[in-house]
Amino acid sequence: MPADTVPVPLSAPLRAVMYHSVANRTEDPYQVTVSPGRLERQLGWLSRRGLTGVTMDRLLRARAQGRGAGLVGLTFDDGYADFLERAVPLLRRFGFTATVFVLPGRLGGTNEWDSLGPRKPLLTEDGIRAVVAAGMEIGSHGLRHTDLTKADDALLTSETARSRALLRELTGAEVAGFCYPYGTVDARVVEAVRAAGYSYGCAINPGPLTGVFALPRIHVGEKDTALRLRMKWALHRWRREPAALDAYPVGAGLPPGPFAASPVASPAASPTVGREASVPVSEAGRSGP
Repeated sequence: MPADTVPVPLSAPLRAVMYHSVANRTEDPYQVTVSPGRLERQLGWLSRRGLTGVTMDRLLRARAQGRGAGLVGLTFDDGYADFLERAVPLLRRFGFTATVFVLPGRLGGTNEWDSLGPRKPLLTEDGIRAVVAAGMEIGSHGLRHTDLTKADDALLTSETARSRALLRELTGAEVAGFCYPYGTVDARVVEAVRAAGYSYGCAINPGPLTGVFALPRIHVGEKDTALRLRMKWALHRWRREPAALDAYPVGAGLPPGPFAASPVASPAASPTVGREASVPVSEAGRSGP
């Protein structure tokens, strides 16, 4: 194990939640939209419990140093433009930060992968820079929201390594995190993300692949009141398989920011894990409940 890494015992529940779009809902066939009012109440619920929303990179670094108590990783998938418009002001009001997983192959485009719509604008280059300036973390969601378990080797490399390079060029900063589109992940994809130089990867319910490169998250939606959040929090530890052997770089004595991750052992033969394996049928087929 490299000298600048320490064990991260993920057998203790890792508190990370997953959002997508923040907007006043009209149509929402994939249940990925949370209204600004509901998000404000949910962030307030965390704050009243003495919890602080942070980026995934900060959460993992704190856990590696034994300082993760009271921190919750806040993530927003797909890179919707409404994150900057609606979520950032609320996050800053509570003193929180978050990680946004964006698609550098669709900058300024729309969520065309959602066949049922409605169409939502995605962050532009200027929008991503503004998100970084607001203190948020930018991670990759691949180039174009592709199921990587079905990608050939060339496409897999492009979606992981190329997307990271583009975001580094755009933001002028290292890119530590990757989020698997549709939540689908297998051992081959995990290894590609590690090899591309990321320090961690976010999934949904990765099952036996759970580790620093396949981190589980709790979906939070419009219907999640305080009671539902308490239930999800209580059930979360029982839905995840622990992984106690991974490590996350802490960069002792080095400047803050992501560093190259240590290798993670990937099962030689692991089933593809995605939303379809762990959520109701009515919700299958896209990247969030």
